[in-house]
Amino acid sequence: MGFNVAVVGATGNVGREMLSILDERAFPADQVVALASSRSVGTEVSYGDRVLKVKALEHHDFSKTDICLMSAGSAVSKDWSPRIGAQGCLVIDNSSCWRYDERVPLVVPEVNAHVLAPYMASKDKLNIIANPNCSTAQLVVALKPLHDKAKITRVVVSTYQSVSGAGKDGMDELDRQTKAIYSLRDVEMKKFPKRIAFNLIPHIDVFMEDGYTKEEWKMNVETKKILDPKIKVTATCVRVPVFISHSEAVNVEFENPISADEARDILRSAPGCLVIDKQEPGGYITPHEAAGEDATYISRIREDATVENGLAFWCVSDNLRKGAALNAIQIAEAIINRKLLQPKALAA
Repeated sequence: MGFNVAVVGATGNVGREMLSILDERAFPADQVVALASSRSVGTEVSYGDRVLKVKALEHHDFSKTDICLMSAGSAVSKDWSPRIGAQGCLVIDNSSCWRYDERVPLVVPEVNAHVLAPYMASKDKLNIIANPNCSTAQLVVALKPLHDKAKITRVVVSTYQSVSGAGKDGMDELDRQTKAIYSLRDVEMKKFPKRIAFNLIPHIDVFMEDGYTKEEWKMNVETKKILDPKIKVTATCVRVPVFISHSEAVNVEFENPISADEARDILRSAPGCLVIDKQEPGGYITPHEAAGEDATYISRIREDATVENGLAFWCVSDNLRKGAALNAIQIAEAIINRKLLQPKALAA
C-alpha cells in the first residue's frame, strides 16, 4: 500500500517540478493531489503522463494525507504547516519559514539524514521538516565528505544564482528584458532592482544591518545547522542572467591537510556528487549542463596556496531540483526507506 501525497503550491515552478520528480522516481504514492490557492482551482498540471486539476488548499482534508510537500512560500507555510502537521500529516516545507526553528530539523539527506529517526520518534514533534535554501543545499552536499575527511574550519563562497531562484517572475523578467534589448526597446525592471539581462546583481533578498543580505545570512546559518555549528562561513550572493542552475565558487580551509587529488577521490564516491574535473577547455560543468539533472557537479578542484590547508572548487546544481523539489522528495524517501512513517490507510 502506498502513501497519499499532497503538493501545495502545485502551480509554481517548484511545485510543478515536485510533481514531475514524484513520477520520475516512481515515488510509492497511491494518490497525489495538487493544491494551491482558490484562484488556481481548476488549473491543470502534469504528473507524469497524467493531468491533475488543482484543488483548493483550504478545502483539503489532511487527516487522510500522509505527506504534504509544501512549496507555497513562508506566509502560507507559517499559517498552514502547523495545522496540517496537527492532523497527523508530515509536512516537508520548501520555504524559509521553519528552517531556523530549533524544533524543526533542517535536512539534506546526503548530509544529515541521521536526524530523521529521533525526530520522527518524538511524541511532541510539529510534523514539519524543513528544506534548506537552494544555494545551501548544493554547498553542503559538496562539503560533507570533505569535512568528514579533514574537518572544515572556514568556508568562503561566492554564488552565481539563476533567476529561477526568484520564481516565475524572475524568469519572465530575464526573458522580457533580453527580447527588449535585441529589439532596441526600453528595458523595464519589475522583479529585480537593476537590469538582469546581460548584467549581474550582487544583491539577493533584503539587506541586513551588518551589510550582508538575507540570502548570505541564510547560507551561513543553514550550513552551521546542517553540517557543523563550528564552521565559519562568509558568502557573497549574486544574481546572474541564467534561467536555471546555481553555481558557486568555494574556498575551504581545513584543520587537517588534504590534497586536491584526495578531494577528487573522496567526492567521486560521495552520495549526490559528480566530479567533472579535466584541466582543459570545457573540462568542467556549467549551469546549462546541470539543468534538469539531479547531481551536484564539482569541477576546478585545486589547492589554495594562500592558506595552510586550503582547497578551491567550482560547484553547480539545478536549483529547482536539488535545491528544492528533489531534496524535499529525497527527505520523504529517506523517511519511508527507514520505515519511519506508515501509510495512514495501512495503520487504520
